[in-house]
Amino acid sequence: MSSASTRQLNENPDVYAQMTQAGPETQLQGSIPPEQRDDPRLPRSVQVVYLKPLKRRAQYGVPTCDLQLRSYNVRNVEFFADFALRAAYYLKLPAAGPIPLPRITERWTVPRSNFIFKKSQENFERITLRRLIQIQDGHRETVEVWLAFLRKHAYYGVGMKANVWQHEKLGVGKTMDVSLENLKQAMEPKWAHFGRRKTLETSERAFELMRGEAFHPTRDPPPSSA
Repeated sequence: MSSASTRQLNENPDVYAQMTQAGPETQLQGSIPPEQRDDPRLPRSVQVVYLKPLKRRAQYGVPTCDLQLRSYNVRNVEFFADFALRAAYYLKLPAAGPIPLPRITERWTVPRSNFIFKKSQENFERITLRRLIQIQDGHRETVEVWLAFLRKHAYYGVGMKANVWQHEKLGVGKTMDVSLENLKQAMEPKWAHFGRRKTLETSERAFELMRGEAFHPTRDPPPSSA
């Protein structure tokens, strides 16, 4: 090390401490300008993994889906929450979260033995961690695709529970009445052949099948006159 560098380190002890903690590779890279470095730069897609997931802003703030993640391990639930937020961003879904929910703590006591050793008991505790991700202003089909993608790539030890809301225009009750009448008309011919709802058409159809050519080879031949 030159005398000028030694003088600079003596005047600025903080610089020396930073170089000592950084390690030899960081010291070498810090002394070389960026345009003269030989180490390859990581792709943008790889650099994004080390950053926080991007989020889209909701225009109206209408809730569409509430996804609740549950796990016994905080690393698993945090990892999958990060994965779900990234998937929502690329599907252009405004997402909020992950919001920590209150923990669910369960405790119970189990006897180790019986008879005179009954007082020898063992206590167990199980803590369930929860995170909430809310989708706002999302289209129904896009939300279904998002949930299907998360189910396909489900992470071990993480449970999911989703509440989905659908919004319809005014006067949807009249539309439901019309669709119910159309459903009744379509199902009435099919239900007529079950149970006690047999009509004259059902018996006529049975006699028509018995008189058909396909039914004759299956029945017993007529007895001979001899």
